[in-house]
Amino acid sequence: MKFILAPDKYKGSLTGREFCETVACGIKKVFPNVEIINRPLADGGDGTIDVVADYLNASKVTVKVKDPLFREITTQYLLSEDKQTAFIEMSEASGYKLLKKSEMNCMETTTLGTGEMIVDAIEKGAKNVVLGIGGSATNDGGMGMAVALGYSFLDADGNELEPIGRNLGKVEEIQRNNINPKLSNAKIKVACDVNNPFYGDNGAAKIYGPQKGASGEEVTFLDSGLRSFAKVLRSTFDIDVQNIPGAGAAGGVGGGAVVFLNAELASGVDLVMELANFDEVLEGADWVITGEGQLDGQTFSGKTINGVVQSAKKRNVPIAAFCGSIDVTIEEMQKMGLDYAVSILNQIGNLEDAKAKTTINLELASYNFANLLRLGKD
Repeated sequence: MKFILAPDKYKGSLTGREFCETVACGIKKVFPNVEIINRPLADGGDGTIDVVADYLNASKVTVKVKDPLFREITTQYLLSEDKQTAFIEMSEASGYKLLKKSEMNCMETTTLGTGEMIVDAIEKGAKNVVLGIGGSATNDGGMGMAVALGYSFLDADGNELEPIGRNLGKVEEIQRNNINPKLSNAKIKVACDVNNPFYGDNGAAKIYGPQKGASGEEVTFLDSGLRSFAKVLRSTFDIDVQNIPGAGAAGGVGGGAVVFLNAELASGVDLVMELANFDEVLEGADWVITGEGQLDGQTFSGKTINGVVQSAKKRNVPIAAFCGSIDVTIEEMQKMGLDYAVSILNQIGNLEDAKAKTTINLELASYNFANLLRLGKD
């Protein structure tokens, strides 16, 4: 038999790699000579960088950039051994994790540092850049990122504007004279798992602004700024960002990346599976085993398990999910396409107790699953 182990992490208790090692132990207690291929995955959010490092045969590159409040920090991104492919997590330069709670205010934050990481990668020779945009602290429409790459944003008097959310509505002209020449040789893909438009009721500011420190009044101001900015983008580039699904992701970076970087927006888990050659290893598999901390309604929208199911179903490979907890109905599970799903919890207790016993419980669930398969073969 051939098993493909393709989990996301159990947040706070188990990495994807640890999941694979634990499940393999349980299965091999029943099938000691079985073929097991580990393919830990992620959906493009925080932590993806550690998952894709092995697939890219990459090392971490250290670089000094600006944080969301223009302070110099030292951060890292991945660069493949042949220097052709870079993987950059926006949150490493422009993420809320870099700010104290009292500093969160997307009126004043910038994506400049994200752009500086992209510049460093293409200057080092990267021809392919994968950009994960989860966990941002910004709402600047990608202005800061664009400034790092040589764009300039001017107000009505011809003054250059600081690339922050507060200034979106002041932009009257975008200059493109000094764009980094290496940008045109780079193919950039953005891991984007939301469909929010650039502005409006479901746009960047109104949906995500409050959690980035914006008051109700500031959210309205930022949304108006994004509307105005979109008009300038359309007149300058002949692109209507409002019609791009996902343009509102990461405070408008989704749309900004398409316009300024000629980027392609794609599902995060699909990009990671592509880097992992997932479709190739599926050939001849008897089972795919996936998992995450909680299986719930959100799993349907761009999460790792959903991506695994879609890929496996194309090849008629059955899928089992081992999760910390399960909060879906039988009908939802059937709709999702899972053939087997189980919560690994064995005792009633608090969350900390459950996390402490994750490895033991997961190995037991794997052993029991393998035993069921053995009985079916006998």
